[in-house]
Amino acid sequence: MKELVVISGKGGTGKTSLLAAFASLAEKKVLCDADVDAADLHLILNPMIRERHDFVSGHTAGIDAERCTRCGLCRELCRWNAIDEDFVVDAIACEGCGVCYYFCPEKAIAFPSSTCGEWFLSDTRFGPMAHARLGIAEENSGKLVTLIRQEGKKLAAEKNLDLLLTDGPPGIGCPVIASLGGATAVLIVAEPTVSGRHDMERVVQLSDFFKIPAMVCINKFDLNPGQAEAIEHFARENNVEVVGRIPFDPVFTKAMVQGQTICEYDGSSQGAAAVRKIWERVAQRLTPKRT
Repeated sequence: MKELVVISGKGGTGKTSLLAAFASLAEKKVLCDADVDAADLHLILNPMIRERHDFVSGHTAGIDAERCTRCGLCRELCRWNAIDEDFVVDAIACEGCGVCYYFCPEKAIAFPSSTCGEWFLSDTRFGPMAHARLGIAEENSGKLVTLIRQEGKKLAAEKNLDLLLTDGPPGIGCPVIASLGGATAVLIVAEPTVSGRHDMERVVQLSDFFKIPAMVCINKFDLNPGQAEAIEHFARENNVEVVGRIPFDPVFTKAMVQGQTICEYDGSSQGAAAVRKIWERVAQRLTPKRT
């Protein structure tokens, strides 16, 4: 099975809109929204949830007021200042390290597992989808990304589908690393700004470190041709294929408002034409060459 992960160095580059458009063009695929901290692929694909599961990971401390003698050791040891003067744990500030739990002389601190969010298996008009929603200020997004990708691969195996299209997180942190391992290829969506170019360069370096073949496309390239050329120059210098340029096209926004991909909403638009060309080149890269 092949997996394409679409990521970006920063948020807001258009990667989810592009991945959704790919979903309308690709065949025999499973969709995976691994951007669990800010999942929004469902806004376009409107999935019908078939299965809903709690995501349980990590721990949060809780103090039993009746057993607590207020000796203050837990407050002294807590590096996160998560225990207030009334010996109540701030669940958001608590990092779940367990120091207070292990050192409490009265055994007055509970340390239960935390429910950090939910994950789902759904049906969409373009095929099955694995996706998730991490709770507000919750941790362990990397674990949830790994879980969602695993569930997506299970769906593909069960339904005899040979492609996993994954909407990955932005940046270069833990959830991004979790989205890359074992992928066939990564497509980096860049925007033609100084910060966009810098962030794209970091993602290229990350994919190179993990030896994941990378491609780049430039969204809204015509808003800053100079920076678009700088991105292409960096890509050439680092043997990264630029698979296409997407012009600024308000049709993308109009399509999102209607809960559609750009290819569905207006297949004759400039943006849709550019997306189709990019998908053709990406699909070629995903297909092994015959010898």
